[in-house]
Amino acid sequence: QNNWGYFAGDDSVRYNQLHPSKSSSLQVFARGGWGAARLLERHQPWKPGLMLGFSDVTSLLLSRLSDGFDGGIHGPLLTSLSEEPIWSQERLRSLLFGDSVPDLIGESWNSQIATGPLVIANLTVGSHLLGSSHMPDLKGSILILEDVGEAPYRIDRMLTQWRLAGLLQGLAGIGFGSFTDCKAPTEEPLDQTFQIQEVLKERTKDLEIPIINNLPIGHCYGNAALPQGRMATLNGKEGLLRLQPS
Repeated sequence: QNNWGYFAGDDSVRYNQLHPSKSSSLQVFARGGWGAARLLERHQPWKPGLMLGFSDVTSLLLSRLSDGFDGGIHGPLLTSLSEEPIWSQERLRSLLFGDSVPDLIGESWNSQIATGPLVIANLTVGSHLLGSSHMPDLKGSILILEDVGEAPYRIDRMLTQWRLAGLLQGLAGIGFGSFTDCKAPTEEPLDQTFQIQEVLKERTKDLEIPIINNLPIGHCYGNAALPQGRMATLNGKEGLLRLQPS
């Protein structure tokens, strides 16, 4: 095992592990944390195949998609896969083998319907890619966001950054996954703060696109795997996210 501070090896070691001389049909990441984006400072010789992960791995999945490579799957890490419910494990297996998967059900915030390519991201990690070549074109896409451990005001700040960059305004639809432990400070009076769901709704209510909340995606028990770039339909009438046939 290679350790370098809070990384599993220095950047050169991890870069070589990301791009081994012998290509693999599937790359699975052990855990999240921080550090994947540091590898993007170097040229990425992506190869066809599948790449599975989420959280910090978001930066690699988005960079790969930006460079025109499919096969990225936003889903459980190696260390969290055994703790996933059976339905989530079976969903991942189906995606890896090219089988169909059930619709994901959430809470609809309007009755609109849209279809577009999926882009799934951890909000914090994705926010730190804005302005770089590693953020894929979001125009016309269905964006799915999730996060963990961020106070509502920080989520507000990041969504505002996406709005200022004009990225939310060009979406076909938006879905929110789990925002685990994204709670307002307990010492703040209720009339002087916002809860996370209030922030998500207020920052997107004017977009006039389908919005579905509480999808089982992210840092939660039951992190439903989703393929980056796959065409999908966000149906506000039925409150579901449906993958289109590949």
